[in-house]
Amino acid sequence: MEAESSGFSTMAAPVFTGENYQAWAVKMTTFLEGHDLWEAVENDYEVAPLPDNPALNQIKYHKERITRKAKAKSCLYAAVSSTIFTRIMRCDSAKAIWDFLKDEYEGDEKIRGMKVLNLLREFERQQMKDSESVKEYSDRLVGIAEKIRVLGTDLKDERLV
Repeated sequence: MEAESSGFSTMAAPVFTGENYQAWAVKMTTFLEGHDLWEAVENDYEVAPLPDNPALNQIKYHKERITRKAKAKSCLYAAVSSTIFTRIMRCDSAKAIWDFLKDEYEGDEKIRGMKVLNLLREFERQQMKDSESVKEYSDRLVGIAEKIRVLGTDLKDERLV
């Protein structure tokens, strides 16, 4: 009950193990947005010090901004495997963690291009198995197509069909 009143849900963040970064990033972005923490990751805002004799609203706003940054960082720590955690634990902010993971696991344009080519080759080589229903085969093809789309390449529906 206390977790609900603080605005911090008990729903677990998606855990990143080093595989399928693009899908994890989409899930994690949505998770952080749903918890009103994405701004702390995306903008990495500075929290200005309180003025002398601050008003109650100023104190509340200041605390909220600091807490939001800490929660965003905590969510990212909780959303990675222990192996990856040891690589990000020295990052100073949620934005620094996010940028590190993106640089490390998303790869540059050349790497994404190679992943797309491998997935396209896998897509083209698919054949329906005797024990497989049309729905299972279709789901397998759509799954590969979605991986290609997540990497930024548009796979036309006509080609999928």
